[in-house]
Amino acid sequence: MGSEQEYASWRDRYGPWALVTGASDGIGRAFAEALAARRINVVLVARRLPALQAIAAEIETRFSVSTRLIAADLEHISEIRRTFDGVSDLDIGLLVASAGFGTAGPFLQTDLDAELGMIDLNCRAVTAMTKIIASRLANRGGGIVLFGSIVAYQGVPNAANYAATKAFVQTLAEGLAPELAHHGIDVLSCAPGPVHSGFAERSRMQMGQAMQPKAVAEQALVALGRKTTVWPGMLSKILIGSLATLPRFARTAIMGRIMAGMTKHLHGSQSQT
Repeated sequence: MGSEQEYASWRDRYGPWALVTGASDGIGRAFAEALAARRINVVLVARRLPALQAIAAEIETRFSVSTRLIAADLEHISEIRRTFDGVSDLDIGLLVASAGFGTAGPFLQTDLDAELGMIDLNCRAVTAMTKIIASRLANRGGGIVLFGSIVAYQGVPNAANYAATKAFVQTLAEGLAPELAHHGIDVLSCAPGPVHSGFAERSRMQMGQAMQPKAVAEQALVALGRKTTVWPGMLSKILIGSLATLPRFARTAIMGRIMAGMTKHLHGSQSQT
């Protein structure tokens, strides 16, 4: 945790409001709490209003900040527009686009609607939200946190479409970072490995050495404005570093073996994250 003086400087750049999607649990909730600890007011966006209400009450009590709640299914562009229309009166300096989901298991056995919905949420929604918030931030500066993954750097059997969506987000962040820097906007891709975010439990994936969401959020916020990509946790750094010099086919083979071990008992599961 930083000092109050460091937080004051941070608030000057990224406050007074932040908008966090996927805020009902896991990484999104951890970001909302970490931002509130820095005395930044938070707009909490997720599908489940009761969960948001409980989190908002806790955040307001613990950190003495304001919250605004928006229940929305961001797979639909109309819901994205409604979300941003609902905060048009707020001075938002930071977007944390953590809403997303993944499927796991053999591609032939996953549900087509789920696969297309994942593209809608992980790619189309992220692009739309980034475009909208960047237009607002271009006149005042601020930050955008997107979510890649360690699976984004090669094809991954048994998570092929999920890895492809994360590759899209990673490439988007890398391209936008230098472009939007000219407008005073910091863009960060947060690319963690396994995280205890509910993903493993809901998809029945077997994950070991997973990080806590709080640690992911803290490391990402420290990296914002300093890096284009952050790989939270030692495991993700070791894996990325060890695979970096290998050709893509070799990385795909290795990640395929890892994923096979995590999903050998699955038959087309999916998980919201």
